[in-house]
Amino acid sequence: MPAENVSPSSPWHAGELQLQRQAGVVDQMDPVGRKVLRAFLLDQHREFYELLPFIVIGSVDRDGMPWATIRSGPPGFLHSPDPLTLNIDAASDPDDPAEAGLNDGDAIGLVGVDLLTRRRNRLNGTVVRKGADHFSVSVGQSFGNCPRYIQNRQFNFVRDPAEPRLSEVLVSDRLDADARRIIEAADTFFVASYVNRTSEERQVDVSHRGGRPGFVRIDADGGLTVPDFNGNLFFNTLGNFVINPRAGLLFVDHETGDMLQMTGRVQVILDSPEIAAFDGAERLWRVQPEKVVLRKDALPLRWGLLEGGVSPSSLMTGEWSKAESRLRVAEKARTWRRFRVERAILESSTIRSLHLVPVDGEAVIPHLAGQHLPIRIQDDTSTLRRSYTISSAPSDGVYRLSVKREGRASTLLHAMQEGDEIEALAPVGSFTIDAMERSRPAVLLAAGIGITPLLSMLHHLVHTGDRTRYRRPVWLFRSSRTFKERAFDREIGELVARSEGTLRDIRVLGTPEAADDGLFDAAGRIDMALLKAHLPFGDYDFYLCGPASFMQSMYDGLRRLNVADDRIHAEAFGPSGLKRDHAAPSSPPPLNPPALAPTPVAFTRSGRDALWKPGDGSLLELAEQSGLSPPYGCRAGNCGECRTRIVSGRVRYASEPSYPVAGDEALICCSVPAQTDENLQLDL
Repeated sequence: MPAENVSPSSPWHAGELQLQRQAGVVDQMDPVGRKVLRAFLLDQHREFYELLPFIVIGSVDRDGMPWATIRSGPPGFLHSPDPLTLNIDAASDPDDPAEAGLNDGDAIGLVGVDLLTRRRNRLNGTVVRKGADHFSVSVGQSFGNCPRYIQNRQFNFVRDPAEPRLSEVLVSDRLDADARRIIEAADTFFVASYVNRTSEERQVDVSHRGGRPGFVRIDADGGLTVPDFNGNLFFNTLGNFVINPRAGLLFVDHETGDMLQMTGRVQVILDSPEIAAFDGAERLWRVQPEKVVLRKDALPLRWGLLEGGVSPSSLMTGEWSKAESRLRVAEKARTWRRFRVERAILESSTIRSLHLVPVDGEAVIPHLAGQHLPIRIQDDTSTLRRSYTISSAPSDGVYRLSVKREGRASTLLHAMQEGDEIEALAPVGSFTIDAMERSRPAVLLAAGIGITPLLSMLHHLVHTGDRTRYRRPVWLFRSSRTFKERAFDREIGELVARSEGTLRDIRVLGTPEAADDGLFDAAGRIDMALLKAHLPFGDYDFYLCGPASFMQSMYDGLRRLNVADDRIHAEAFGPSGLKRDHAAPSSPPPLNPPALAPTPVAFTRSGRDALWKPGDGSLLELAEQSGLSPPYGCRAGNCGECRTRIVSGRVRYASEPSYPVAGDEALICCSVPAQTDENLQLDL
């Protein structure tokens, strides 16, 4: 690769910088790189390597293709006589395709992994060949690595690693049945990559990857697709791929010692529906193998998975079967699906939770924390349509609706038992939170049943912190009229404990009793004085949910404290939603006035035609009068559930909706035909 592909002013090369820039962490990672990337071995790293029974090596053959391999020996076969050198007492292996890149003066990469402690350290450097049975590495760069996605395993030797062994070697340009078996069972593999930092300097890297068994997918064309999970944000491997799209992969059968090695071309995928569908994936990469080498019983080592040894980080990642199911159901997002009540739990004297799972056995469409679920339930005389906030975490794989009994529909939901069924559309709503926001903490303000979207946000914030090791600071202020009406105490307490001090819970009771002593932090209501008493001076994002009067009071109070309008986020249902004083319009003001004469409206998908007349109401009402049942939630332009594509023509809103809508879409719950020469056609 040409020298201009690297940045001399940065500790990272151009490929690493490109991905750090895409992730929004360039400024954050610059000082990190200058601190942790060293040109020598720390004493603790020197001691660490001497404890290992194996080392993973990345090398480059004469054709410029990278390979990953393993050298093993009793602990002590790796030793560092000085901070600039690592000695490796291991014999050459003529059957190993990586051996061609282990000659004197060759650039190589190494990663040492202790499967018992999950410690991992990497280095790259230059081979100093001292003989056929040992060589040294002159250190070029050394750094520690995070322990995530490493499975705990106990090792043992089945033979002396110094004894020569003739392995059965199978070479191909594609994956055979044995290769597929090893990949499909793998929860771990290693990957080698490299760049030429200058015309004279090559930097080779080898890294560990882990996940649930089968996290590497074998595609129909014989390529491999790998989800890339959150890591240390160095992007050494993928950054190399950006500049030099070549990879060497190594899979090991821990029970037989078989080593599956391959080399091929790589594609880094930064935008794909599969990324969102696969839990924990932040990007994907594909390898198309060009040469595959399977060496039977090549390793003298065997490993056994320890009880409870699966990495907690791996358990927070997904599976391809679930991702594929999510992609299938996403195609039916605007279709009613049947859900079964799996569990029904009384949360307080007024709130009951229903855990819903799809009857069809497919995955749920993942929701964003804070969104709501449009549902359809049947009573004795009619079908009721409502929207309820999802109180479960996006990572739970089920929808939980936590409902306060206060009307006809909620009374029906409170009467439902396990096994009963309802219908639902895909989750919708723009009241969501960014768990990775780094510039401002979040303040969540909930009154009564308004806790439900904020509870989903709390789960998402804490889960994201567990997964990424970045925890956005958050304050939760929650109020209820009485202690008996307050729900989710244990659940929120567990989240506080998991948050490592980044989540504060301030409990407010409107009318506490003598027996409630110690069960609340403030009496009365949430107001500006309470916020000032608990919040340090600073800039925050505020999230409000509760009765309309509560949200308006909170909003007005925050604005009087000069909190910017765009820092105040609120859930709103119905025409009585939050009245903002400085809200920026979510879309340009319409150019056409509302139609003043009867206007034909065509619903193209259903093949129905209707005639809208001034005074008839919204386009949603017109569609319902035409026998259609479009989804809707708030009927006020707040939730986005009625969003419909405009095939031709234009619409006009009585007032600008709070939900952001694209120019080729309409919120039909609050719009009417606009005055134009073009007929209005809607995709319904």
